[in-house]
Amino acid sequence: MKVLKFGGTSVGSVESVLTLKQIVEHEAQKQPVVIVVSALGGITDKLLATAQLAKHGNEHWKNDFDAIADRHHRMINTIITDDQAREELSQTVDALLEQLRSIYFGVFLIHDLSEKTQNAIVSYGERLSSQIVATLITGAQWFDACQFIKTERENEKHKLDTELTNNLVRKTFVDLPRISLVPGFISRDKNTDEITNLGRGGSDYTAAIIAAALDAEVLEIWTDVDGFMTADPRVIKTAYTINELSYIEAMELCNFGAKVIYPPTIYPFV
Repeated sequence: MKVLKFGGTSVGSVESVLTLKQIVEHEAQKQPVVIVVSALGGITDKLLATAQLAKHGNEHWKNDFDAIADRHHRMINTIITDDQAREELSQTVDALLEQLRSIYFGVFLIHDLSEKTQNAIVSYGERLSSQIVATLITGAQWFDACQFIKTERENEKHKLDTELTNNLVRKTFVDLPRISLVPGFISRDKNTDEITNLGRGGSDYTAAIIAAALDAEVLEIWTDVDGFMTADPRVIKTAYTINELSYIEAMELCNFGAKVIYPPTIYPFV
């Protein structure tokens, strides 16, 4: 089996999402695949910015929220052509958006944004995008990452409980569907049951955790560059792709600032 992770740029436009569909359905003809998706491109930043507006009592949070909702609705109306599937998906998405609106309104009323509340807010990016992509891809089965990606509080940070998570991943996917769809980034505290996350860029980590636990043949991370490069091509025009790296070398590059992969992504494979 294979794990494929698609970042925000891969679900950032209608064209890129339709390309994602083609890639996944082609790969699924050869072997079972687990797909991990990020929020629509730019949505995580928008969720956080809207939370800050609400925290400071700025009424414009409502406009920003409406823009978030409109973007998801436009995506659904453009890419989901089956009327019944579109209606069912819209109901699911509207329910999630109503939950999100209520959280923002609570932040606005009390002018407070706790870590717990912020974690809940940013989780909606992946929760929304994964439902859309799962409906788009023929035969995809959606799985809730919070049911098997578990964290625990340690030194004021949320840290992955690796043993528990690996066991739950194996149990969840013991009967592997042809196409499994998982929202990246989000997790749940094993003790408090609160929504947590794996950090910005954490969808890469989600995919790596699943791939390692299931002993996948390969993990592919699809993004807008061809791989690890000698420098940031937006800064250094002569940068070129590095053909081959060991896991240790890749980890070092990530830890020293390479942004192509979230640093903890390599840990499950070392």
